Amino acid sequence: PKYFGYIIKQMATKGSREQDVVASQPSIQQDDSTVNKKPKQKGHSGTRVFKKSSPNGKITVYLGKRDFVDHVTEQEPVDGVVLIDPEYFQKDGKQDRKVFAQLLCGFRYGREDLEVFGLNFRRDLVDERMQVFPPTSELKPQLMTLLQIRLIKKLGDNAYPFIFVLKPGLPSSITLQPGVTDADKPCGVDFFLRVFVGKSAGDKIEKRNSVRLSIKKITHAPVSWTNRPTLEVKKDFLLSSRPLQVEANLDKGTYYHGEPVRVNVSIRNGSSKTIKKIRITIRQLAFLCLFAQTEYKCDVAMLESEEGFPLHQGGSMQRTYDITPLLSENRSKRGLALDGQIKHEDTCLASSSIFAQGDDESKEIREKAGIIVHYNIKIRCIVSFGSDLTMELPFTLTHPEPEHKVICGMVTLPRRKSTITSVDQQPVGDDNVDQSIDTAGTGQLSYDLLASTDRQT
Repeated sequence: PKYFGYIIKQMATKGSREQDVVASQPSIQQDDSTVNKKPKQKGHSGTRVFKKSSPNGKITVYLGKRDFVDHVTEQEPVDGVVLIDPEYFQKDGKQDRKVFAQLLCGFRYGREDLEVFGLNFRRDLVDERMQVFPPTSELKPQLMTLLQIRLIKKLGDNAYPFIFVLKPGLPSSITLQPGVTDADKPCGVDFFLRVFVGKSAGDKIEKRNSVRLSIKKITHAPVSWTNRPTLEVKKDFLLSSRPLQVEANLDKGTYYHGEPVRVNVSIRNGSSKTIKKIRITIRQLAFLCLFAQTEYKCDVAMLESEEGFPLHQGGSMQRTYDITPLLSENRSKRGLALDGQIKHEDTCLASSSIFAQGDDESKEIREKAGIIVHYNIKIRCIVSFGSDLTMELPFTLTHPEPEHKVICGMVTLPRRKSTITSVDQQPVGDDNVDQSIDTAGTGQLSYDLLASTDRQT
């Protein structure tokens, strides 16, 4: 009974294991998601990393995270480390092989099963490549983040860093919600990081010698980024001496996902018409920037109220309405823009596209955006025996900024030699080895400067 109880306990523990990874015990995964978690050992500070190896096991990629934040004015770099097998590059016929890293951003606007006879329903927005091994120049100083320094210090001399700095104006990761019967890859804007082996950066990429990781770009914006929207509209009717006057405003211009939007409405009816009720709708406007710009409108939340109505001639009223746009109420709407997701993780409505001041109307920025998302609130006063009064208030829907915003600090170090050292290293996933990254600053040579710099960061 003790033996079977132990087996059942182990099975339950394995089934409930969270999808997380710690640098002390990263797991090699052939899909892009499942990772294991190991408790930190006393006396060591663990750093979360994502790890994935090529099918032949000759190169391994380490990433500190897969969500890279655009803070509007500054962006987080895509940084990582590639661990190579030195014996593979010393074999006959392999001495001329190199390791390259590629950052790819694309906009898919069609189904994959229709790509026949040379048709391609995907447009590349960004395709940047850089040589990781051997280093291009041994004399030029190398710019690395603190995470890369710690990973190289842990993995040894066969680890080489790479870093991509995202250009301003790139869109965030966006997915268009597929239909119930759609089984293909959803349309939208996605980001990929690929590391491969080849003689040159333009060589054909072989699957057994490459690693592909999905990454995500998200946008954080402060509440003070936009002004408080306010609008006043007057409407004249035939045979009425005075107009119908409606004033509406929001308490702020930027809202976060899951936060209710508060709408203040003030109505003064000087006309001879009667207002029956009011309808408030939050609409998502998605602009697809292809060969010609196309706009798609989708209602994501609606509120209809008859409280205080009907409002006859000479009447006035002031009301405050709360309305919350949620994805849970729009699961069946095909083509709705959502935030990008990695595999089948949960997501939310797409965040508003935010550009630097003055760049939102630039034609070049719009061509690189792929999909531009905006939100507005449409207020409709329904009038009996007359045309309705409508007005629209734009607002920004985004993610909240973290309390402690940290842009990866960078340190300039002398570039290492490109010679391959065949140091006998134990595998990173060995249970007998302490795998937590040493952050005490007891490394060699130039890595000693990490001790003071890391604590300050």
